[in-house]
Amino acid sequence: MSETIFSVVHKDASSKARTGIIQLPHGPVETPVFMPVGTNGTVKAITVDDLHEIGFQIILSNTYHLYLRPGTGVIDAAGGLHRFIHWDKNILTDSGGFQVFSLAPFRKITEGGAKFRSHIDGSYHLLSPERVVEIQSILGSDIQMQLDVCTSYGTNYKDAEKALIITDKWLKRAKSAWEAVTDDGIYQGKLFAIVQGNFYKDLRQRSAELVVAADTPGIAIGGLSVGEPFEVFTEYLQYTTALLPEHKPRYVMGIGTPEFILEAIEQGVDMFDCVFPTRTGRNGLLFTRQGPITIKKGKYEYDFNPIDEECTCKVCRNYSRSYLRHLYRTGEILSSILASYHNLYFLHDLVRSARRAIQENRYTSFKKDFLYSYKSGTSKNE
Repeated sequence: MSETIFSVVHKDASSKARTGIIQLPHGPVETPVFMPVGTNGTVKAITVDDLHEIGFQIILSNTYHLYLRPGTGVIDAAGGLHRFIHWDKNILTDSGGFQVFSLAPFRKITEGGAKFRSHIDGSYHLLSPERVVEIQSILGSDIQMQLDVCTSYGTNYKDAEKALIITDKWLKRAKSAWEAVTDDGIYQGKLFAIVQGNFYKDLRQRSAELVVAADTPGIAIGGLSVGEPFEVFTEYLQYTTALLPEHKPRYVMGIGTPEFILEAIEQGVDMFDCVFPTRTGRNGLLFTRQGPITIKKGKYEYDFNPIDEECTCKVCRNYSRSYLRHLYRTGEILSSILASYHNLYFLHDLVRSARRAIQENRYTSFKKDFLYSYKSGTSKNE
């Protein structure tokens, strides 16, 4: 049986939501937790001091991109990814499987691994389950993901089943490779297996059974938020989480809006990540408790209020909507910096508030009240 890295602290009385602690090499992580995405070893437009200031205990980086640039040789010589990027807390690295999935015209999937052409220079590479474990071990990932085959919404049953079978074979090989690199006690990172099965419940169940049997320290739920309607996401998330053990952390990859995050928390999910808050921030979308706003709109030209009256981040304390609109329209770099900071702070604060609501056994009402304001643009108390 694998080591226990997760403990449940409290279960909400009105839902499946829970708080917990994940013990990782670079310190404990309180859950539920949103992880900012630092694809190339940096959360775009955000410094590590900003991440510390907001309170993040874990971030995500991308194996595929770091493997191509700067390369494992540079990062190994630097003493690992933590030293290279000057981040002293935890890092989760994805396997590169999603990037290979998104490069459909440039890749070929076989049982041996994923062969692909670099989006940078067109060179060919093969990512095998063993090679992906090796790369993530060189990076020094606190959590590393197995190589998997991700399928999109609308994939037919035969192709979804084939992807599941290959993913399971890759999991067995990844676990063997991971056990080999952790045997000497030098590398302490934890391997997470990934549930696939697309949008077919029998395949989801089969995949979940295989993942549970593999007994990795944590479990990710893959193949969601890949273009499906929200109702379908909710249905398959609820179905899949019910198949997983309670004593392991559950991670849904690629969700970063309040609606999706709060739904995942309600179903007992502990971890989630997405580029959405920083990517949309760079494009002028800002989170508020009354719903997202598009700062470039003319109605904000003379609006000297903060982005969100209730937000306590340094952006909302010091800058107005009018000024942020000006920065965005003039293409100033500061626009991306301030918008990204606010959006990350907003989600971090949302998840922190969710943890508090779970501890107080009022998560269902908390979620309902927040989404009422977020979707209607008015507070329930107004």
